[in-house]
Amino acid sequence: MKRFLTALFFFVLLIAAWHWAYARRIWSPVLVPSPESVVRYIWEIALDGSLWSSTVVTMKRLVAGYFIGLLAGVPLGFLTARVQALRDTVGVLALGLQGLPSVCWVPLALLWFGQTESAMLFVVVMGTLWSVILATETGVRNVNPIYIRAARTMGSSGLHTWVNVMLPASLPFIVSGMKQGWAFAWRSLMAAEIYVTIITGFGLGHLLHYGRELNAMEQVVAIMLVIVLIGLLADKILFSPFEKFLHRRWGTEK
Repeated sequence: MKRFLTALFFFVLLIAAWHWAYARRIWSPVLVPSPESVVRYIWEIALDGSLWSSTVVTMKRLVAGYFIGLLAGVPLGFLTARVQALRDTVGVLALGLQGLPSVCWVPLALLWFGQTESAMLFVVVMGTLWSVILATETGVRNVNPIYIRAARTMGSSGLHTWVNVMLPASLPFIVSGMKQGWAFAWRSLMAAEIYVTIITGFGLGHLLHYGRELNAMEQVVAIMLVIVLIGLLADKILFSPFEKFLHRRWGTEK
């Protein structure tokens, strides 16, 4: 509760400073809109339904690409950690491609898939996959060897050791990779929606792009705030409870 009140106080203070600077014409109203105009725009698109429809379209693309990246990245990370040949090939490739900006995948996706949903899905998967592979590999390689030797002493072997020993022990690293993959997936999707125009589905990135095209700064700032809010909610609802559970489970909470 104390953290929430502190964050709320900081947010109110930031809005007040924004309003004061706008009223004093410290910057041009064309470049930075007033807080009232941003709130008015959000209210209008919430009433006409475009905010909710765009959010649903964006979240469907994000969740689909993210889970495909997870389903492919976790097994590849396990194999990369345990097989030297894959570590020297897939591991090095993942390390290099993780640093590639997400927007670089967009031209390739357009050439391969055209202006389609498959292009956006491809960009999101590429934004997620490499972070998950590296985090899973790091987690598996940092599992205490004593756990594996103890499990084998008690009769565990093969898939049983992987599922019941190595996977739980590497979960903290995997969750960190999931969070990082989620952040990269967000960035990838926004880049894809800005550059890939699909008539059948307008997401938040499209609203951001059209705000820039129309020089409607209140639309640009409003959509940015919506994206930030969704990111915060995703962290608080999805990842933070899981991280707290793991810290309690492994006895590492403060």
